[in-house]
Amino acid sequence: MALTGLFLCTFLIVHLIGNLQLFKDDSGQAFNAYAYFMTHFTPIKVVSYLLYSSIIIHAVYALIISAGNKKARPIGYAVQAGNQNSPWTSRNMGILGTILLVFIVVHMGDFWWKYHNAELPYAKYEISLDNPNDIRVSELAYDANLLVHSEVTDLQARKRIVISKDLYKIVNNSFQTWWYVVLYLISMAALSFHLIHGFRSAFQTIGWDNSRFLPLVRFIGVWVFGVLVPLAFAAMPLYFFFK
Repeated sequence: MALTGLFLCTFLIVHLIGNLQLFKDDSGQAFNAYAYFMTHFTPIKVVSYLLYSSIIIHAVYALIISAGNKKARPIGYAVQAGNQNSPWTSRNMGILGTILLVFIVVHMGDFWWKYHNAELPYAKYEISLDNPNDIRVSELAYDANLLVHSEVTDLQARKRIVISKDLYKIVNNSFQTWWYVVLYLISMAALSFHLIHGFRSAFQTIGWDNSRFLPLVRFIGVWVFGVLVPLAFAAMPLYFFFK
């Protein structure tokens, strides 16, 4: 649980950095290039399988630990101590984790599966070599003969032509749906509480919670993974919904 959890925390940072390309005012050119890189660069593809395995292992071990706890005490406490013995996040990690697991399944179905399997349209970007901010965008219908991503430079016309499978359009369309935005925001709230407890617990499990490092672990767990990362992710659907 600790090792897979910390690996997933690392992935969140990398995923967030890449998804920040959504905020660029370039009609998705940078984000589509990022999506291609993350799905076709061999070392990243290898790590992605490790990621999928970590999600499954983390969820399975959560069930095993929960079942073990239930078996150890089949009859609950007569009096619930509330916050006196454990924080709310600690007592509800199972619920928070379940929300996140449902979100991951929906999220990957809407984006990962569609990018790999659906007949998505393509975006054609014509970028001026003299002014990189001058970008003309047009849509191309799905064509099985087109590469997922291609770039050519036309020196005579002074422009770079980039053609990409348009995942950006799928993201934009998904975040126009109010219930999907609500699900995303609820999931990011669950992620926040899950990480506030889970990050510190992971270090405690592997024995790296001595007084020297504990303040730093607490700070990173609360302010980076509990606040900054979920807020940054939550800003994405809100950006598209109200844009």
